[in-house]
Amino acid sequence: MNMPQIIIIILIVLIVIGGFIIFTFNSEAERKKRVMSVIKGKNYSVHSKTSEADEQNKRRAEIAKKLKEAKESSGDDDKKKKATLSMLIAQAGLNISVRQFWMFSALSMVIVTVIAKFMGQSSFVLLMAAITGLLGVPRFVLKKKASKRQKNFLEEFPDALEATVRLLKAGMPVSEAIKMISSEYDGPVGEEMSIIYDKQKIGIALPEAAFEATKRMPLPEMQMFATGLAIQAQTGSSLSEVLTNLSGVIRARFRLKRKIKALSSEAIASASIIAALPNIVALGLYFANREYIMVLFTTDTGKALLAGAVIWMLLGVFAMKIMINFKV
Repeated sequence: MNMPQIIIIILIVLIVIGGFIIFTFNSEAERKKRVMSVIKGKNYSVHSKTSEADEQNKRRAEIAKKLKEAKESSGDDDKKKKATLSMLIAQAGLNISVRQFWMFSALSMVIVTVIAKFMGQSSFVLLMAAITGLLGVPRFVLKKKASKRQKNFLEEFPDALEATVRLLKAGMPVSEAIKMISSEYDGPVGEEMSIIYDKQKIGIALPEAAFEATKRMPLPEMQMFATGLAIQAQTGSSLSEVLTNLSGVIRARFRLKRKIKALSSEAIASASIIAALPNIVALGLYFANREYIMVLFTTDTGKALLAGAVIWMLLGVFAMKIMINFKV
């Protein structure tokens, strides 16, 4: 297969992938638009029914306004730093610098390129392997570690919140309760609580230290925890009640996630079978009639057809993954 054919195939792949990405983003934008329209309508109906709100409701509205302004003031910086490499490293819980990460990426590039060279691949494949080893594999591992760390955090966070509630009801200050949790729990929960306590100890306000932790642990549950600390600091409300409700919400979300996983297991099994069938059939044909199947690997037309089949199969699996990927 010559270079023009390779370029044409790559362009077709990019166009199809771009179409899928645009379709996904448009669907997400339409969903957010519908949700916002429902929220606005609901807020309007509530305002029409409670036009004569009491002083307590006004006070709550002022608190929400202050929290929203504080969040918006740091929102732009958070968006800029959200996808930075240093933030990804912090989310993964690694104690390395950006420079060290690029050194590991360069080492990965060399290893992947050498493996492709020993396999006798062409210059184009070697170039793609080098790019994948430098930019693809290290970031993929980093995101996987960050995702696993967040999952481990959520598994222990409800128990940590309930332990904090018990300590608060026993009369312990909030900062000391956080210190106790950091020493009692290992893993991501202990690490994040320890960082929050250390920053509070050097003079940073406790709510501010908690909001900084949401950058290392970008989860709605952590955002709720930081918001609860901010409300308690501004109004003196009952933090134990807020944390109890938050613990119940997290456990309810876990139950809902497990239910969704059970309901979508049939679709996952179907996607796995559909993806595995062509490989099993090709392997069976290879042992039954090798000359018949080797046409796909020895002729230019066969290679083009094989590349197209692989691309369309990957796009189909990707589409089914989007269909069964429910966010809670």
